[in-house]
Amino acid sequence: MPSPGSAQEPALASRRSKITPERAQELYAAVLDLLRESGYDALTMEGVASRTRCGKSTLYRQWGSKPELVVAALHGTRRTLFSDIDTGSLSGDLHEVAQVVEAASGQDTALMHALSHAALQNPDLHCALRSTLITPAIGAIDAMVERAVRRGEIAASNPAADYVAAQVLGIMRARPLLDSRYADDTFLTRFIECAVLPALGLPSPPPATRGGGTR
Repeated sequence: MPSPGSAQEPALASRRSKITPERAQELYAAVLDLLRESGYDALTMEGVASRTRCGKSTLYRQWGSKPELVVAALHGTRRTLFSDIDTGSLSGDLHEVAQVVEAASGQDTALMHALSHAALQNPDLHCALRSTLITPAIGAIDAMVERAVRRGEIAASNPAADYVAAQVLGIMRARPLLDSRYADDTFLTRFIECAVLPALGLPSPPPATRGGGTR
């Protein structure tokens, strides 16, 4: 005779199947937008329901709680901003990274800021944030550096090679906290040309040709 728990499982699976993958993506996008706009603490299941015209009971039935919904949204909209970049040179790759970041209008940076404090209190949220935003970006930049080593652009023994991802992602994270000198849309390009490339022993463009000119 089946246990009460096993009898409930098919019914639960049936209820959860009512949200299509396309609808789930709409809900996930709304969750992330609300996080960017107001932060994690202000996010509510009621707010998500209102934004998406979805019943609050449906959200609770599908995901159970706000943390579970946010984790699902992060995993369901996994970021691959840098994964397709391969220009043939490390300098070109890093310049493309700068352009991609600027084109994204800081969305991922805003999301990381919105979730950072909450992630410290919630291990599942912390793991989701790392696996969906941070780890893929680190892996993509590390792959750029590894290709540069194989091409002979930089030496494998160059100590700066291990810190390229930390430099780029660190300045992305810190930039919203800095003053207006860092607010224009050429700052990340200048940072790469003036700080990252010289540390790797790679030439940077002369001042007159750098993005945004000199200050």
